[in-house]
Amino acid sequence: MFPGRRAGQPCRPDHLSALLREIGIPAAAARGAAIRQQLREMPAPVVADALGYHDKTTARLLNELGGAWSRYASGDHG
Repeated sequence: MFPGRRAGQPCRPDHLSALLREIGIPAAAARGAAIRQQLREMPAPVVADALGYHDKTTARLLNELGGAWSRYASGDHG
């Protein structure tokens, strides 16, 4: 999605953060807003697994948002 200088390699996170800062977007605030938006649309365990967060962190953020996926049964359903 964000190609780096080397062929087939993505842009480094610190470089991407610097580019965002240059145009006035605070990366930390944008990251926090993005995860909160995902929690509004998907169950917390799914977001945690997809982004590498701990499930307790996403559950806490979801509770702060006032959201509830109380009927979602996490785990392998295959």
